[in-house]
Amino acid sequence: MSVESVLREMKAKANPMAVEGMARFGISSRNTLGLSIPTLRGIAKRLGMNHELALALWKSGIHEAKILAAMVDDPAKVTEKQMEKWVEEIDSWDVCDGCCGSLFDKTPFAYDKATEWSERKGEFVKRAGYVLMAELAVHDKEAEDKKFLGFFEAIERGSTDNRNFVKKAVNWSVRQIGKRNLRLNKEAQKLAVRISKLDSPSARWVASNALRELRSSPVQARLRRSS
Repeated sequence: MSVESVLREMKAKANPMAVEGMARFGISSRNTLGLSIPTLRGIAKRLGMNHELALALWKSGIHEAKILAAMVDDPAKVTEKQMEKWVEEIDSWDVCDGCCGSLFDKTPFAYDKATEWSERKGEFVKRAGYVLMAELAVHDKEAEDKKFLGFFEAIERGSTDNRNFVKKAVNWSVRQIGKRNLRLNKEAQKLAVRISKLDSPSARWVASNALRELRSSPVQARLRRSS
């Protein structure tokens, strides 16, 4: 299917009222059609994996087309140059999270980019670094604990960033790493305690929120069952 036909279908399903609602949740209304994630997943399932189509969808500049691009791209064909180009063009948290969870975390560059991007200044690039850490913790089932322990320095450093989209991603990374297994849960709790002692309101929020979940009875019970 051509990119023109895909975009026609997407535009035919546009929902201006949904765009207004999305804006209230901090989602950019620029070039936005108001399509839901389930709608995009349905289109992606029908299209299948298609690298060239993904590049064309991204190039269109349409908000949902960028999310769809990440859904249909082939991780094996994604280059480091493409990842750098895309991450620099992200202007909304949902596009950021969609790229990281649908595509970037499946590339061979994922772990390196998680650390690299966490050191950048741009809000959404920095967020992408921490979202990648969280998504890898969920999706890379075979990864050794040391890969996630290697993120701790970057997480502690990022916890003092008071920008909303960054600190929430930092918090997300701590929680997801700490829910992988009992060992990482203990280490993530220690990390959160260290973060709680930093002279930063953002760090204290990151720590308290993470500790509440990591110490919760449901999380502890699940980890004990799976150990």
